[in-house]
Amino acid sequence: MDKIFNLSQIKNNLSSEQLKEGSFGIEWECLRVKENGELSLSPHPEIFGDKLTNPYITTDFSESQIEIITPAFDTIDEAFSFFSFMSDLVNSSLSDDEYLWFQSLPCILPESDKIPIAKYKGRGLGEESMEYRKGLAKKYGLKKQLISGIHFNFSFKEELIESFYDGVIGDKEKISYKEFKDSLYLKISRNYIRYVWLIIYLTGCSVAVHNSFTLDCQKLMNHKDNQGSVYSDRGPSFRNSSCGYKNLEHLYPSYASVEEFTRDIQSFIDNGHLSEAKELYTQIRLKPRNPSDLLGSLNNNGIQYLEIRTLDINPFYKCGLIKNDMNFLHMFMIYLLIKEESDYESWQEDALYNEEKTAECGYEDGVKLIKDGKEVVLKDWALSILDEMEMMVESLNLENKSVIELMKLKIINSDLTYGRRLARLVEKDGYIESQLKLSRNNKLRSKYLVEETNLLNDERFKEYVPIALQGLSK
Repeated sequence: MDKIFNLSQIKNNLSSEQLKEGSFGIEWECLRVKENGELSLSPHPEIFGDKLTNPYITTDFSESQIEIITPAFDTIDEAFSFFSFMSDLVNSSLSDDEYLWFQSLPCILPESDKIPIAKYKGRGLGEESMEYRKGLAKKYGLKKQLISGIHFNFSFKEELIESFYDGVIGDKEKISYKEFKDSLYLKISRNYIRYVWLIIYLTGCSVAVHNSFTLDCQKLMNHKDNQGSVYSDRGPSFRNSSCGYKNLEHLYPSYASVEEFTRDIQSFIDNGHLSEAKELYTQIRLKPRNPSDLLGSLNNNGIQYLEIRTLDINPFYKCGLIKNDMNFLHMFMIYLLIKEESDYESWQEDALYNEEKTAECGYEDGVKLIKDGKEVVLKDWALSILDEMEMMVESLNLENKSVIELMKLKIINSDLTYGRRLARLVEKDGYIESQLKLSRNNKLRSKYLVEETNLLNDERFKEYVPIALQGLSK
C-alpha cells in the first residue's frame, strides 16, 4: 500500500491548497536561569498557577524547566503567532533576576542532588507524575534531564486524508480508512528516521556545554572558552549526539504497522528496557487520541498526529524557533510521504549512525554517512534531497521554493548554519556570557512587546491570558 503514496497520486487527488493546510502545534522546554548563568532553583512561578491544570504553561522534568504548549492550529502562521505570544508572556512574567535559557544544553548546574524535580499537587496524576520523574532521574541522571528542545506536532487535515482515501482506494480494495491513515503516517515516520540527519544539520544549535554538565558531552567538544565551558565547531547539535538524552539501549521497534509497533513497545516494557511506552525516546513519535493509554489507543483509534522531537532551541529569536524552519518541516513532511523507500533491512541502525555522526561532525569537509549500507558524502546526499524537494514543490505548486533554496545555501556553506554562528559567539564571549546576552535581549524584546504594544489586548490572544496567567486570580 505504501506505493500509493507517491507524487503522481498526490498530484492527481489533492490540491495545493489542501496540502498547505494541516494541524500544527509547538511544545517548548526551557530552563530558567539566574543573572550569573546558574540554574534557578526557585519553584515554578506562581503566576502560572497549577502545573497540572494550566494547558499552556507547565513544567517538564524539573521545577526549573518551563514548558510552553500550544493548541493545534490550522496553519503554521497561527501556531507560530500563538507560540511567539506565549513565549513573550512567559518571559515578561519572570522575576527581574531570572531569564529563559535559550539553549538546548544546560546552563551552570549545581550538584545533581540540588536539581529540583517538578512537584505536583494532589494525589492521582500528580503523584504518578512525580514518581515517573524520580524513576527517570535514577535511571538517566538528573543533569541529562535538563536537556531541552522544541517539539513540532503535525498532522494532515482529516478532510485531506479522507479525500485521498476516496480517490485512490474507494471500494476497490478492502483497506479500511484507519489502515490507510496509519500507513500514511507510518511511511512519513520511517522516512523521517532515515533522513532526520538533514534536520539536525539545518536546525542544530547546541554546540557548547558548561563544565558542570556531564563528562561524556564535554569529551566530544574540541575547544575551550577559558571561562569554564567547552564547545565545538565540528557539528551542529550535541543534544542529538551520542551524549544526548537517549534510551540506555538502542531500541528498534517495527514501523511496518501500528500492531507491530505497539507489540514491540510492549515487549520492551515486559523485558525491563522501558518503564512505560512514553519512555521510548525517538526522533519522531506516533501520537494517539488518548495519551494516557498510548498503546491501547494507537491500536484502537490509530495514529492521530506526529510529534517531531529533533529541533534545538534557537537562541537567535525571542521564542527559540524560526518560522522558516517550521515551513520547511511542513514541506519535508510532504516529501517524506512521497519519497520512495528502500528495502534495506538495517535502516534503523544506519539512521542512528547518521543522526549522531551529523550531530557531532556534520560540518567537517567530506564527512560521510551510510546510505543503504554504502558510504555517501553528506553534502552530496543533502543537496540531492533538496533538489527532489524543489521539484516536488514546483510540481505541487506549493510556493515554498525560497525556503528550500535557503537550506541549500546552508549545506553549501556551513558558516551560514545556526550552529556555526553560535560557535563564533562562544569563541568571542564564552558560552555562558554569550547566551546570557541573548537571554537578556530576548527578555527585553518580550517585555517591550507585552508592555508597550498592548499585546495582552490583542484580539487573537486576549482570551488565553487569564488561563495562562491563572495565578494572578489568587
